[in-house]
Amino acid sequence: MSRTLRVRQSQTVLPFGVGAVFDIQGESFVATGIGDWPQKAKQRVESPRLAGRLGVTGFYAAPPTANDRFDTPDAPGAPYIRFPSWLFCGACRRMKRWRIADEKPGQPPRCPSCSPGRTLAPMRFVQICAAGHLSDVDWWFWAHSRREAGERRQCGEREKLRFLVSERASGLEALSVTCTAKGCGASRDLLDILGTHGMRCSGRNPWQRVSEATECVMPVQIVQRTAGNLYYPVVHSALDIPESDAPASQGDEELAGRVREHDLWVSLCRVAGTPRADVLRTMIQEDTGADDQLLDALLVEETGQPLPIASSDLATAPAHPDLSREEWAAFTAPTPPATRDFALRETTLGLGQETAEPWAGLDRRIGRIVLADRLREVRALSGFSRVSPDAALVPADTARRLNWLPAVEVFGEGILLTLDKDELAAWEGHPGVGRRVAGMRADFDRSFQKERLRALTGEELSPRFVLLHTLAHLLIRQLSFESGYTTASLRERVYARPEHDQYGILVYTAAGDAEGTLGGLVQQGEPPRLAETLLRMTEAAAWCSADPLCAEHTGQGFGNLNRAACHACALLPETSCETGNTLLDRALVVGGEQVPGYLESIVTAARSAAVDALEEM
Repeated sequence: MSRTLRVRQSQTVLPFGVGAVFDIQGESFVATGIGDWPQKAKQRVESPRLAGRLGVTGFYAAPPTANDRFDTPDAPGAPYIRFPSWLFCGACRRMKRWRIADEKPGQPPRCPSCSPGRTLAPMRFVQICAAGHLSDVDWWFWAHSRREAGERRQCGEREKLRFLVSERASGLEALSVTCTAKGCGASRDLLDILGTHGMRCSGRNPWQRVSEATECVMPVQIVQRTAGNLYYPVVHSALDIPESDAPASQGDEELAGRVREHDLWVSLCRVAGTPRADVLRTMIQEDTGADDQLLDALLVEETGQPLPIASSDLATAPAHPDLSREEWAAFTAPTPPATRDFALRETTLGLGQETAEPWAGLDRRIGRIVLADRLREVRALSGFSRVSPDAALVPADTARRLNWLPAVEVFGEGILLTLDKDELAAWEGHPGVGRRVAGMRADFDRSFQKERLRALTGEELSPRFVLLHTLAHLLIRQLSFESGYTTASLRERVYARPEHDQYGILVYTAAGDAEGTLGGLVQQGEPPRLAETLLRMTEAAAWCSADPLCAEHTGQGFGNLNRAACHACALLPETSCETGNTLLDRALVVGGEQVPGYLESIVTAARSAAVDALEEM
């Protein structure tokens, strides 16, 4: 029976983008580089701001997937190839090296030795290296690895293998690969298959031709094909915002003035766009603290033309550019700009007349509320790494001939919530808050994720970032109860860089389909719903089922970058969080031992009000 395998257009960037291995209906495939994409069928995705920051000419999306009724055989789409190529039969246990010539359209691979032909299953293990290469395990070598080199050379058959299961053992020890060549009989179980074994790297990925292979000396690691360290995508996202006429903040003007008055500013303007400019830019940034975005804007203003891209190589572009500055300006402008894909309206919590606690206290601590009835987000995949997130970046175009990136666009809605600037400044100045965040900052500076996370936090981890980031997580979790959205269909954007005078969060729909585009999330932001949601969120955050261990933790999560935050109280699906579920601390929101929470008084007042209500009954 013919079967149809589909990957949705939104999945071609995340989670099944270039280089990713995924299983579907018992078969396993890997996404190829964008150099193999159909040239005429791909769709243009417009995002000039994101393209400028990444140093590319534009973005394209894979052709959309048809459904059962309108499916067309052999229609162009994002290409995927079968991987691993080593398959085995569950009946006769024979292993077969599957090649493209063996493929039959609409049919899964079948065992040539069985009658009727049984469907072949992919081997569970593959090999990777820190240079980003992926290939099959050399199963012939593994079966003969316990023998001397001379004995191995006597076996002339490299594909007569069987994948056997023993009934007298359990776990990986029960699995073995055996050579069935005449007079050989070499065999080895898989007990210690995981890890490094001195095997050589192929120097390429499965979709690359042999001529594209490089000499790779990196150690090879054997992992399961669904292992977490097999694929670390680098995805950038930007909201489609109109040009804002909002004036720059006073801090930005002062910083821009320091840049213009610098001794090297005139020299930088003269050599802008040349290799010599990099040295001058670095010296100016060290002296003034200006970021790349501000320097680029000032150079465009000074020279009157955009900066030329020195090289088409994506490695010359910033690995993790900061895209929050223009978005924050658009959201907080006195008169928000509006387009077809960016529709905003301001509202309140509806607590202006409240004098009783906890409502009055909540109104004092929350600032502006902006509802986004329509948003457009573009997500682009620049590349991926293997083994660890800080390993070598493999570009989406492995041949390095193209200057565009794969991307998708998502339409949705959102709620922007800001904090009161005065209340926030007073809270940040408390010594207990400074001590709490200082410990997190020390772990942050030691983390291998530091460079990636600095694009979100700024040069130094600030208390407001941890506070706002944790608030975003708690709000998303509460909205999943209040509105019916799944946590995976909501996403955060944290605007918390002190140097840009940011102090807010955006919670918006992130699903690639129609969920969340019909006004449901915006409706939750209307008064009085949002105030009630915030109060219930705060009360829920004050207690975790893992307390007191969670609340008193001095370092948990990946790299000890979290404090009072665990799966029971604050963590979200990884696709919903900008930082990968790091830099979270519930104590900064609701308070803890010697740590004042920003909303701690709200929790206390709510509990007191509940006690009074019970006494009156």
